[in-house]
Amino acid sequence: MDISPNKVGFVIVRARELSIKVGRWDRAGDDADSDTIYESRSSDATGRELESFIRNLNDDEKAALVAIMWIGRDTFSADDYDEAFETAKQEASAPTETYLLGVPLLADYLEDGLESLGVDTSELEDELYRKA
Repeated sequence: MDISPNKVGFVIVRARELSIKVGRWDRAGDDADSDTIYESRSSDATGRELESFIRNLNDDEKAALVAIMWIGRDTFSADDYDEAFETAKQEASAPTETYLLGVPLLADYLEDGLESLGVDTSELEDELYRKA
């Protein structure tokens, strides 16, 4: 792979955090429980942090991240990693961070892609969650 599993793991963890965010509880109605809802607030830097992290990867790392996502989404197989990587480099027309953050289930696709490539993501994510 052309990106470290730790970097992909960081994207997975942050993408999961973004995917569970919901509207502010005080606008969600009477049934909302403020102690159990992850709120999406304009002051929350998670999305900006993830966007900046992806933007600051080098071109090969960005292409690798897209290729891993495509493998997890079954657009390519793990055996076709090189082809997916080259396709990601050639077809990059929008900023990678914009493309990836617009993909529903990004964290799941990246996790599945890493696992297809033989990386055990359970230990990787546990370590990253402990650091967060």
